[in-house]
This record gives sequence, structure tokens and C-alpha cells, in this order.
Amino acid sequence: MENKSRPRFSVVIPAYNEAPYLPQTLASLKKQNFAGEVEIIVVDNNSTDLTADIARSLGAKVVEEKRPGVCFARQKGTEVARGEIVVSTDADTQFHVDWLSKIDGMFQKDEEAVAVVGSCHYTDGPIWGTLYPYALFGVISTIYRITGKTYYATATNIAFKKEHWIGYDTNLTQGGDEVDLIRNLRSKGKVVFVNGNPTLTSARRLARGFIYNFFVTFWIYYFLEYNLSRRFKRSIIGTAPHFRNDYSPKILSVINALIVAALAIALITQQNARHYVVRETTQVIKKTTQVIDRR
Repeated sequence: MENKSRPRFSVVIPAYNEAPYLPQTLASLKKQNFAGEVEIIVVDNNSTDLTADIARSLGAKVVEEKRPGVCFARQKGTEVARGEIVVSTDADTQFHVDWLSKIDGMFQKDEEAVAVVGSCHYTDGPIWGTLYPYALFGVISTIYRITGKTYYATATNIAFKKEHWIGYDTNLTQGGDEVDLIRNLRSKGKVVFVNGNPTLTSARRLARGFIYNFFVTFWIYYFLEYNLSRRFKRSIIGTAPHFRNDYSPKILSVINALIVAALAIALITQQNARHYVVRETTQVIKKTTQVIDRR
């Protein structure tokens, strides 16, 4: 009987129409100085471009997931992963040459660690996009140093021992899956946060501007949707539009203006301000997303 050795790492990459970015991601993984075996899995989530062909040609294992959504894709990729440690990242992300070696070193250093997670930096983004991750992950890192607990990490930089994985909650949308994963892993053992081993991910996530990313992407699609979908066991607001379908500057200006107006009205009225912001901003996003879908 054939006895295949088990890889140390399985890197799982969900992908939907990522042909422009995937070659750089896979090339960056190939350049890692980690000496052990690394399995690279690209989960083709209904791509209509050459994503799957590119992945195969560059030596990655390709699996298909027909159910649309990054949570389903990560679930499928992790299910088939053979590695002792599963690493979650994205198809538009690159890595320092010692990224995996540092992750491995942290697992070797701390036997109680069930996961090693980290930060990300954006490449070729606006000035605020350069400062934003330093501020966000600086707070996460400070909380970790004080409490010893990790509450958030980017989905581009999560490594965990597969034996402790109980599955992704596929009722959640993007953003919620990594928060829920970390919450579950904390119940199994220590989740180590390393701020000094970031991934380098595409700034296309920031194309809609600071106002949209902070008030809509973070508070609506991440924070609010995560809590609602956990409570009701299904998606309520839905997933954010794909980053590759960027809005025009004119539409972006309208969206941002509507968001600011909704927030200003809520602050002026002072009556049930918190609920008003959530309700009005959610309606703005739904309406503007419908406008974009009709374009």
C-alpha cells in the first residue's frame, strides 16, 4: 500500500475569477524558504475565467466548490487538506519569503498553540490604507499582549492545526468566517497573534474609499451581518459585492454622501441614534447595491 507522507502545511486559497492575481500569489508561495512539504489547494468557486487552469499549470491542487461564497470554498478546501496545519489565505495576496517558516517556528515554540494568526498590509493603496492596518492590528496586538487572547485576524493570515478544526459556519459571510473560526479555536487552546509576520494583500478592497470601508464594509457587512447571521442561523444582509466590480467615482461619491447624510441625521435627531444608523445605513447599501447590479 502506498504510504504518502503528510505535509506540514496545506495552504487553502478560495478563488473566484482570480486569473489576474493568482499567478503572483502562487509564485510567492513557491519562493518560501520553509524546508518542509507544503500542499497548495486552490478552491475554484465557479470561476468563468482561467483561474483553475492557471492554478493547475503552476502546480496547485484544484478542487471545485459549486456553492457560491468564500465560506463554502474555505470549507471545501480545508476538508480535503492533508496537512497537519491548514493555512487560510486569499488569491490576491503575497508573502515574505520566511512567512511559513515564522509560522512554523511559533508552533514549535509554543506547544499549547492551536493556531498562529497575523496581520496584513495593503499594497499599492491610498495613504489611509497604509495607516489603517497598522492601527487596526496594533489594537489587536495590544489586546493580545494584555489578555493573552486573540479576537480577530485577517483571513489572509490564519494557520491552525487541523485536528482542532470543527468546520466553518457556512451560514456566515466573508469576515464572519474568520471571526467565528478564531472564536472556536480559542475554546481548543491558545491562538497566538503575531503582528510582525504580515501578508501583503491587494488594495482593491479599499477602492471604494475610507467612508465606505469603515461604515459599510466593517460595520454593516462584517460586524452587523456576523452577529445577525449567528443569531438567526442564516444570512440576513448578505455578502458584500465582489471587489473586482468596482464602482465608478461618480457612484462612489453618491454612496459616500448618502452614508454621511444618514449618519448626520441620526446624530442630529439624538433619538434612538444607534438603531437609526444601522437601519438607515443598511437601506442605503441595499438600494445602492441594486443600482450597481442593474448597470
